[in-house]
Amino acid sequence: MPEIHVVAVLYAKQGTEDEVRRDLTVVAETSRKEDGNLRYELFADQNDPRRFVIVEHWRDEGAQERHHHHSDHIRHFHENGDRNVERREGVYVLEKVV
Repeated sequence: MPEIHVVAVLYAKQGTEDEVRRDLTVVAETSRKEDGNLRYELFADQNDPRRFVIVEHWRDEGAQERHHHHSDHIRHFHENGDRNVERREGVYVLEKVV
């Protein structure tokens, strides 16, 4: 199975940037410890503090699926942290070409 790369872009509601940063930091730190995770980084856009970009790298599709659908910290974010997200600008599941 090929390695999986994911890029997710979230946009915080006005005034909730610090809360989103805090919540996504917990998600990133916990996700890095998951079996099959090779990379999990959180970025904030220097030109727009409401935009956050997550870059993930997983051993295989199964590891990424377990993370996204069965991790308690992801479920917790969707149940609680999502209230501060205005929109998801994109989620891209990528396969490395070269």
